[in-house]
Amino acid sequence: MTPGGTSGAPGVVVVTGVSRYLGAHVAARLAADPRIERVIGVDPPAPGAEFTDLLDRVERVRVDAGSLGGLLADLSVDAVVHLALVSAPDKQHGGRAAMKEQNVIGTMQLLAACQRAPRLRKVVVRSSTAAYGVSFRDPAVFTEETEPREVPRGGFGRDILDIEGYVRGFRRRRPDVTATVLRFAPFIGSTADTTLTRYFRQPVVPTVLGRDPRLQFLHFDDALEVLHRSIVEDHPGTYNVAGPGVLSLSQAVRRAGRIEVPVLEPGLSGAVALARTLGYGRLGLDQVDLFVHGRVVDTSRLVQEYGFTPRSTAAAFDDFIRAHHGGALVTRDRLAAAEQAVLAGIRQVRAAVREGS
Repeated sequence: MTPGGTSGAPGVVVVTGVSRYLGAHVAARLAADPRIERVIGVDPPAPGAEFTDLLDRVERVRVDAGSLGGLLADLSVDAVVHLALVSAPDKQHGGRAAMKEQNVIGTMQLLAACQRAPRLRKVVVRSSTAAYGVSFRDPAVFTEETEPREVPRGGFGRDILDIEGYVRGFRRRRPDVTATVLRFAPFIGSTADTTLTRYFRQPVVPTVLGRDPRLQFLHFDDALEVLHRSIVEDHPGTYNVAGPGVLSLSQAVRRAGRIEVPVLEPGLSGAVALARTLGYGRLGLDQVDLFVHGRVVDTSRLVQEYGFTPRSTAAAFDDFIRAHHGGALVTRDRLAAAEQAVLAGIRQVRAAVREGS
């Protein structure tokens, strides 16, 4: 295949997860493409008011993945973009059980519906570099063929492995359908709002003492570009999608102008408690392990097949910094709360070790 792929713009496209930021922007971008006749956004919850204008050209259907079978056939759908994944559990919405239900069971049901859709010719699935897991035995750089050395501890990483397994099964059953899997690095940029961006927006950033992992980021706009090309061009296979180059965690913290608070590795639970105390959101084991080991992927397959190179990791991060210059102030109370959260976490770990000895 020549760089840039072959032209394959579909007539009718279904996008899952349009009630969220990524899904809404992908659907809107596809709807603005004159080569595509209809874009149908699918999600059980209704999109928020902030997406009303963005989705004015997108038809919206409030169904879950288990109800898509008839829809795909009745609407003569040509392509499906599956973006309805949850990257961190939310206790207010069912916690880890609900997360797995949506990610794993939802994807399984969606692919079963795709298998029965006679006109379908393209499926694009959001994945993550979390598929590689993290361990002390990892290579310096992951390629698409690299197998994880250990099963990820975090729920999202385990879900991604299951999801990609279902896609491999789908490819065997429907070899006539172009199936594209995009392993995205963590999103960042001026508009991205994720657990990671909230982590770097806060005044105090917990890190692991003695660890300075290498990180890669992907600018949100470049993620949109790759997703768009995956629909209007034919790119079968699995691709790492990340900004070239790396930043160490310490470099990222300094660029963001934040205060680094190193914690002992046995006190990782304290780091998580610190994050929650300071309002970072749902920082979980996937993110904690990333900040211990880091992860760097090779993107040469993407560049060759798509004829597109995302902006560098450093450039993507700098765009995020420019958009969030300043941020919250570090008050004495917040620093005291951070210190107590870290100490409490370390005490919990030590107590558990004594009980188990």
